[in-house]
Amino acid sequence: RRDPRLTSGTDFASARRHGRSWSDRALVLLARPNNLGVSRYGFSVGKRVGNAVVRNKMKRRLKEAARVTQVQKGWDLVLIARKDASSSDFHSLSRSMTDLFRRAGVLEH
Repeated sequence: RRDPRLTSGTDFASARRHGRSWSDRALVLLARPNNLGVSRYGFSVGKRVGNAVVRNKMKRRLKEAARVTQVQKGWDLVLIARKDASSSDFHSLSRSMTDLFRRAGVLEH
């Protein structure tokens, strides 16, 4: 079964406009409550991160790190990769994501 994802541009824009943001060297997290029974994820990796191969690898790493992290239900979470993310391995990206989720207060207790 597919993980719930943010797919439309309006969902991303709504997260940016109405949500809060946290960041570190590799990632930016936008979080906003969605009043649904499930948390949805969106991933954005721009061209400054690298070519298509690098961007797709980054998205796969982010999706897997989000899949194994326990997050409270009812959030729209957008993760934006920064340029420094391209030189990060899976474990450092996962650590960065977990730290941002903790700072945002969306981790399962």
